[in-house]
Amino acid sequence: MADKRLYHQVADQIVDLIDSGAFPPGNRLPGERDLARRFDVSRVSIREAEIALQAVGRLDVRVGSGAYVLDPADGMFGVLPVVTAFELTEARALFEAETAALAAPIISKADLDHLEQLIQIMAADPDVGVLSAEEADQDFHRTIAKATNNPAITHTIENLWHMRSEAVKVQSIYTSVCEKDVRHRAQEHRNILDALKARDSVAARTAMRAHFTRMIEALLIASEAEAYRQVKQQASESRSRFLISARLD
Repeated sequence: MADKRLYHQVADQIVDLIDSGAFPPGNRLPGERDLARRFDVSRVSIREAEIALQAVGRLDVRVGSGAYVLDPADGMFGVLPVVTAFELTEARALFEAETAALAAPIISKADLDHLEQLIQIMAADPDVGVLSAEEADQDFHRTIAKATNNPAITHTIENLWHMRSEAVKVQSIYTSVCEKDVRHRAQEHRNILDALKARDSVAARTAMRAHFTRMIEALLIASEAEAYRQVKQQASESRSRFLISARLD
């Protein structure tokens, strides 16, 4: 992949078309399938690009309707807040646990089958499949949100995931945690799916909350390790300065 992630490149191309007048404010963008064909990318990349552009106020993505071009002067959405990995994970635990509980009684068989496929991707070799493990993870949570049939919930979960993807420090911490814990992540998603299949709201909420509780613990360990590394680096730099100063004396 180039310096920019693929969906960033797609987002840039969409902005160029908007700015050139090809997609004026108020107009609906072509559908995901048409845009994917136009830019020769997957529909997932198109969806990620649209979410990114929504976060900076260039698009209004409406569930079941499509993505509409906004006038930047309107300032409908603004930029995302600056958050830490812990703050984001706390918010995700709160919203996504209740989202799973709401989805459990009404989620469709097609969505359940799709979630099954996504878990298999998460548990497989990272080079296997159309989606990466991270993309499958995101689609898993997005599918559950959409299964609630509540656009406000879907919008909230999309934006929480966008914070995870766009905040560099948050993304790096999440990546380090997820890459080291593939087995636990796949099993936790399996537990969530089993609860959804059983149409058990309480179990779905509990399984989703357990997933994020374990993630918070992993984030604590990763942060402690990073803090220890920084202390060692600072101590090494101080020692080097001291030795240089001693030799000069």
